[in-house]
Parts: sequence; C-alpha cells; structure tokens
Amino acid sequence: MKVIEGLAGLDELRLGRDQDDLAQHSVVSVGVFDGVHLGHQRLLHELLEMASELRGVPTVITFKNHPDALLQGSAPPPIVSVPHRLRLLRRCGVARTLLLTFDDELRRTTPESFARRVLVLGLRTRGLLLGYDSALGKDRAGTPARFRELGAQLGFVVREAAPFTVDGRAVSSTLIRTAIAAGDLDGAHRLLGRWPSAFGEVVRGEQRGRQIGFPTANVLPQSPVLPPHGVYAVQVLLGGDTHAGVANLGVRPTFGAGAPVLEVHLLDWQGDLYGQVLEVCFLTRLRPERKFASVEELREQIARDVASARDLLRT
Repeated sequence: MKVIEGLAGLDELRLGRDQDDLAQHSVVSVGVFDGVHLGHQRLLHELLEMASELRGVPTVITFKNHPDALLQGSAPPPIVSVPHRLRLLRRCGVARTLLLTFDDELRRTTPESFARRVLVLGLRTRGLLLGYDSALGKDRAGTPARFRELGAQLGFVVREAAPFTVDGRAVSSTLIRTAIAAGDLDGAHRLLGRWPSAFGEVVRGEQRGRQIGFPTANVLPQSPVLPPHGVYAVQVLLGGDTHAGVANLGVRPTFGAGAPVLEVHLLDWQGDLYGQVLEVCFLTRLRPERKFASVEELREQIARDVASARDLLRT
C-alpha cells in the first residue's frame, strides 16, 4: 500500500498523466477508520468493488489525529494507532492512503475546495464512497447529497454506504472501546471482526521472565485502549506468522508495582524479538493479576497459565 503524507505528498503524486491507466485514477473513501471494525470492513469491501467497476485504485483518506480534538476540544482514545490502522487498511485491500493532519486549514476547507483540490486535481477520483453518517468540510456541509451535486459537476460518481449492524445496533468505535475496557473480549470480537489487540515495539526489560524460565517480550502498546489487567491467552502476529502465547498485562505486583507493562511469552519459540513490532491479540483472560508470596510460587502459576493457554488455543 502506498501512503501519501499530507497535501504536499499529494502534489508530488502527479496523477492523471495517462487518462487510460487505471493506476492514474482513484476510487475514494474518507474517514478516521478507528479500529477498522466490521462496519469499516464492509465499507472497504464496497470500495474495492466500486474501484473494480470504475477502474480506479481503492484509496482511503484518513487522519493522523482525530478531527474531534479540534472540532470538539477533545477526542476519544484511539482503538488502534496510526501505524496499526495503516496495516489493517492494507489487509482490507486498500492500495493507496492519503494521510492528513486535521488542522485549522482543513477545518475551513469547503466541500467544493476539497472536491476540486483533493479529489479531482490530487487523486483524479472517479468514485467517492461515503459512510452513512458522513459530513465533510467546513460546517459539515459536505453531506452525501452535496457531494453528489459536486460529483455531477466535476465528473465522479458518489455513493453512500448503508450502516452495518450487529445485534440490531450500528457497529461503532464507541461500542468497541466500551467492550474492551470492560474485558468483554467476545463482544469486542463480534464488532471488530477480529480479536482486540495491542500493537507495539519490543523493548528491553528487566529479563525477569528469562530468569525464571519463561522469557517474555516487553511490548510498548501504541494505543491506550486495552483490556483490564490480567493474564491472557494470546495470538501474536509477527511478520506473516501467527504464534500462540501467554501475556501478562499489568504492574507486576510480585516485584513491586510499577508502570503497567505488557509482557508476552511465545509458546515453543526461540529468537531475538528486540526492535520487532508485534500485534498481540487477546483471546481469553485466564486470571486476574495478583501478587505472589515468592518467585517460586509465581513460576509455578506461570506454568499453569501456559498449560491453560495451550489447552485453550488447541481447541
């Protein structure tokens, strides 16, 4: 997936030199896409079909920062970080992403200016797919109806996606945040279409896990939206492979409570993970985090946790 950074990067893209080349045109959807949940995935599937029909590259315009931070003065915590979001968009088949910072200039941009500057001149858009509740541009004037008018003038097709519901409710990032924070992993899974996860780089820790026979990777999650502290059976995505594992999310009270950390032990795996980026998917909470009377007692409990995780992941 090609990532275009800002409007300056869009100027350098220089599309449209060959009007018959599919790669020189775009079919576009716009949004934050926080979590890239099932509703987003349904919309992106429609985007790919629309791109095939109109002969353009499936393209997403998204934002480094949540627009509500500027529009409302505060924004919800992100379910996934920007790098994680880009990875998820790529998995959904998006081939090109324009990554913008939502600033005062963009807030003041009218739908007409956005359509001409970004969609037509920048991306050579043949089609625009909007979410069912979309309202883009200054004063939220860029409704689907307004963009249909602009599309008729400027030469691109505009369609509006229907809401995607689960259990009678439209899937939303708000519902997913609530489920993850409450530890409702199954509920979050039903809305995300995958298990909730932490995404981050492996950094050096105190190597206590190695000393007691269970080496762990210390992961710095890029998003603050995490399930409650505890020990979890997990699947770890590393490169193109999936590994079974056990993770402790918490403050490690046996060694003196400190800042929360995510420690992951990969089952039946050896190697150096420092500097690697892991996606740690939380499947089941095995137990709450607690303080043990000794390191030996902790070691024995970790062995039981590993056995429980093996049984669960085997089934």
